[in-house]
Amino acid sequence: MMKALFAAIAGLQNHITYMDVVGNNIANVNTQGFKASRVTFQDMLTQTISGASAPTENRGGTNPQQVGLGMKIGGIDVLHTQGSLQATGRNTDFAIQGSGFFIMRDGSRTFYTRDGAFDVAVTGELVNPTNGYKVQGWRADTNGVTDIDAPLGSINIPLGQSIAAQESTLVTIQGNLNSNAATGDAFSTTIDVFDSLGAPHPVTITYTATATPNQWTVTATTADTAIDNIAVDTGGGGNTVTFDATGRRTTPAQGVPMEFDFTMDASSGATNFTMEVDHDAVTQFAGAGTVAPTFNNGFSAGSLVSFSVGPGGDITGIFSNGTTRPLGQIAMAQFTNPAGLQKSGSNLFESTSNSGVPSIGTPGTGGRGSIGAGVLEGSNTDLAREFTNVVIAQRGFQASSRIISTADQMLEGLVNLIR
Repeated sequence: MMKALFAAIAGLQNHITYMDVVGNNIANVNTQGFKASRVTFQDMLTQTISGASAPTENRGGTNPQQVGLGMKIGGIDVLHTQGSLQATGRNTDFAIQGSGFFIMRDGSRTFYTRDGAFDVAVTGELVNPTNGYKVQGWRADTNGVTDIDAPLGSINIPLGQSIAAQESTLVTIQGNLNSNAATGDAFSTTIDVFDSLGAPHPVTITYTATATPNQWTVTATTADTAIDNIAVDTGGGGNTVTFDATGRRTTPAQGVPMEFDFTMDASSGATNFTMEVDHDAVTQFAGAGTVAPTFNNGFSAGSLVSFSVGPGGDITGIFSNGTTRPLGQIAMAQFTNPAGLQKSGSNLFESTSNSGVPSIGTPGTGGRGSIGAGVLEGSNTDLAREFTNVVIAQRGFQASSRIISTADQMLEGLVNLIR
């Protein structure tokens, strides 16, 4: 009789815990990056009244006779399934599609989270605005190169930071020169060439057909008075290029760029410079003739006005002068057993001895998920399932209560046997 009472008490206590977990799941139905938990039960030790016996020649065997002593919580596991993605439109909101965690630091401790509601702090660092923890990754150097083998650090997005002007030292053009062009026919394109001070100068590059078959002269002209002279060298000391019968350039050979030497007027304040023009993509076939630039490494001075984040976690700065430059790379951690992580509040997890050592790398590699910008991951709480669990917990609690009341009635009858 007492066994039934104690078993029922265990049922009451553990179904209360069950309801606590279900209530927490439902309470966090709108929490970004929340991962719901589930409760599993196990029976407790059993009292053996008689053991099993082996069969003999004349009799069959007997099964053990045992009375259970109640139940207990087997485990409270975190379900790391994907939550739904919700569009926000903010470029500092990120969601992980797949496995993996953002890495956060508060200076001395490292945390992991699926909550990507970040913002740019006044210091330019990417942080969680609710607690100030810094998003970890790798910063790009002054040349825009990111070393992902370097130690992790906070990511800096210096909005408003100026970028110095860069003169045009390399330009790429492509197009086709009509092989049926008559002598004197010309095809040209205009390029904004930037000097050492970042001032743009429109320069027109012209291919003009000569009397020699498959040969063209290249000239560079400008009406900008800040430029005194432009000397053109197509690769062999002259200003002509030659193509063969297959439409490919032969002189100068493929891979040899043209060089334009700019002599600047003294009043411009800019220094003289040389610009290489890669024209390997210019062909000569029958058909319409056209020439156009595809790349120019020069730009004027500007400032960082915005940034974008790609699916691979690469952060690209967008400057007021129209240029872009890598700013850094968001890191992502992956665990062998994410269910072994310990919840630390504020949508954060900490690693434990059973979660395994975090495998840190870039999003989209090594089985890590990709990053979506302008979206947040919602809770993975399944309301239909949780409300079903509410009923199950309630009925389990009521059944255990009934056992206590029934056992009490039986004990009362036993006590009242003698009057």
